[in-house]
Amino acid sequence: MSKITFLGAGSTIFAKNLLGDILSFPELSETTISLHDIDEERLCTSEIVAHKVAEALDVHPTIEATLDRRAALDGADYAIGMFQIGGYKPCTVTDFEVPKKYGLRQTIADTLGIGGIMRALRTIPVMLEMCHDMEAVSQPDITFLNYVNPMAMNCWAMFRATPVNTVGLCHSVQGTADQMARDIGIPIGEINFVCAGINHMAFYLRFERQTATGVENLYPRLRQVVAEGRVPEWNRVRYEMMMRLGYFVTESSEHFAEYVPWFIKRDRPDLIERFHIPLDEYPRRCEGQIAGWNAMREHLEAGEGIEVRRSKEYASLIIHSMETGIPRVIYGSVPNHSLIDNLPQGCAVEVPCLVDTNGVQPTKIGALPPQLAALIRTNVNVQELTVEAALTGKREHIYHAAMLDPHTSAELDLDQIYALVDDLLMEHEDWLPIYD
Repeated sequence: MSKITFLGAGSTIFAKNLLGDILSFPELSETTISLHDIDEERLCTSEIVAHKVAEALDVHPTIEATLDRRAALDGADYAIGMFQIGGYKPCTVTDFEVPKKYGLRQTIADTLGIGGIMRALRTIPVMLEMCHDMEAVSQPDITFLNYVNPMAMNCWAMFRATPVNTVGLCHSVQGTADQMARDIGIPIGEINFVCAGINHMAFYLRFERQTATGVENLYPRLRQVVAEGRVPEWNRVRYEMMMRLGYFVTESSEHFAEYVPWFIKRDRPDLIERFHIPLDEYPRRCEGQIAGWNAMREHLEAGEGIEVRRSKEYASLIIHSMETGIPRVIYGSVPNHSLIDNLPQGCAVEVPCLVDTNGVQPTKIGALPPQLAALIRTNVNVQELTVEAALTGKREHIYHAAMLDPHTSAELDLDQIYALVDDLLMEHEDWLPIYD
């Protein structure tokens, strides 16, 4: 049977969902699950959760938990990345609070922007260490399923610096498709779509359904949502962008607002209100997740069971298809080897991928509509320079990445950007290598 290693298994609630997905497949029900984290208390809780999930499903996997990363990866066929370097405190708090001193506000700060840049700089070195461990002790053809943000930057660095088979996974494509279907009142099972771009900025190139008279393009129905004033207040940014660009974007409005220069402006509180942009949203979510973890621990300590329901995550589907040969299509972040013609070669693109015993096989998309490719490249520029900084240790490229970031450059001048980078590097010095 295969061995699946969870890196960052202390993310207990997410680990619980993935464990439920994996173990619900009969072919995977006796697999070896190796849980690894650097937080012993959280790891212990996750180990209890794993046994509770197995008990709820009446299956018998081999479950092990270890603080030793190499031991966890020894002989692994699959590794799942699900960690946050520096945690909510101190690092995520720092990513929000230091920029605030310069008047720079954020919502999520985990993908792009100054927060995304800093998260990548402290994450990429650890991810590469993990990949080197995989090269040393895991199966030669191990597949690394990465859920860690900033997805595109992390994956691009691994594509460049390690031979480990890596695919980045997110729930934004399938999750947003569900939301769009609900908005237009059509069951998602009736809808076909093709989506492509980069993680958190991919666009639905086709969103349609088969009818008795042919294929119906569902974009007119989405535009009707706008015309009838039915846009959910939490989704105003994405509908605005659809009306401007002609295509709907995958990631949520609160995320997307900080990838572009048009919505979060310190001298335009009317925009924040009009588009219902939740500033400082991620810290609030983190507090909620911490409360959820504490509640779960209390329930477990009281001897209560766990409810297992299948999630929308792709990890278990990929593993099942690779183990059984049952073909599936998933969306993943993979290197752009002539998959999207008008995005840079080698960058991390998110495209549909066929999965079977041959692994994850991405689909060639061709050229995106020019306005979409142009917007995506503004984000790819920041990703490329951040990866360059992480792999070369050159401080100058951190400045360059921040200078080109759409949101940061719209709010701050060059002196402010340099000073902000210096302040953040100083605050993060315990979590970063030395940048010359």
